[in-house]
Amino acid sequence: MELSGKIAVVTGSGGEGSGRTEAVRLASEGCCVLVSDINDSGGNETVRQITLSGGKAAFRHCNVSQPEEVEALVAFAEETFGGLDILINNASGPGYKPGALPEEWMPTIEVDLLGAIYGLRYALPAIRKRGGGAIVNVSSTSALTHSSRHSGMTPYDVAKIGVLRMTTTLSSLRDKDNIRVNCLVPHWIAVPEVKAYWDTLTPGERLAKGVPSKLIELDEVAQAVVRLIRDDNLAGRALILWDGPRAELISATDPGYATVERYAL
Repeated sequence: MELSGKIAVVTGSGGEGSGRTEAVRLASEGCCVLVSDINDSGGNETVRQITLSGGKAAFRHCNVSQPEEVEALVAFAEETFGGLDILINNASGPGYKPGALPEEWMPTIEVDLLGAIYGLRYALPAIRKRGGGAIVNVSSTSALTHSSRHSGMTPYDVAKIGVLRMTTTLSSLRDKDNIRVNCLVPHWIAVPEVKAYWDTLTPGERLAKGVPSKLIELDEVAQAVVRLIRDDNLAGRALILWDGPRAELISATDPGYATVERYAL
């Protein structure tokens, strides 16, 4: 898929994280980019950076946990740029708290899982009108393992494994509608808050805590997103991005587990 002249929506692209970098990169590739976030000043800053470099962009406030706002976001893309070809379901939040009680889970699930579902719900009809396109959902390596070494942020992991599984069930959209839905599954990204924590640890402390020795740079995340959009052979696939960077596609025939242990009933 060629990017020049395409219309892209990037949710959660008003902060200093990967969303902004993805939006800027897509604009540099010739896309018209609709920046969206609950952070209006940050969203407008992303637009400023894009237009300063000669790109085309606009901003629309959107809380992805509210379906009516996501519907309005897609409508705004059609009204402003004439349609929609690419959706990056990048928005994430609010702040995760390890050990959160079940009654505290829904705000995270509403953004990280339901927000992606709403994005698909309203983007698919718009992308069909354009004859097809690409959607990239963003998950996390913290949702992959079946061991006890999780993030400790239950609603985040629940949402992110849901996003990944949702992606793999939509592979048929390529043949049906010429829409490819794929998922990026990054390890630790060098967003400001993660970088600040990472910097406080010695190499030995990182090893002991299971913290990677190197963080994934924001540009590496943006490059992986662009790769997923461009590769017409990928549909319903999950691309794991490790520090290094090292990228691995989860096998299309993977049953969801690598090993099993016998258990007597």
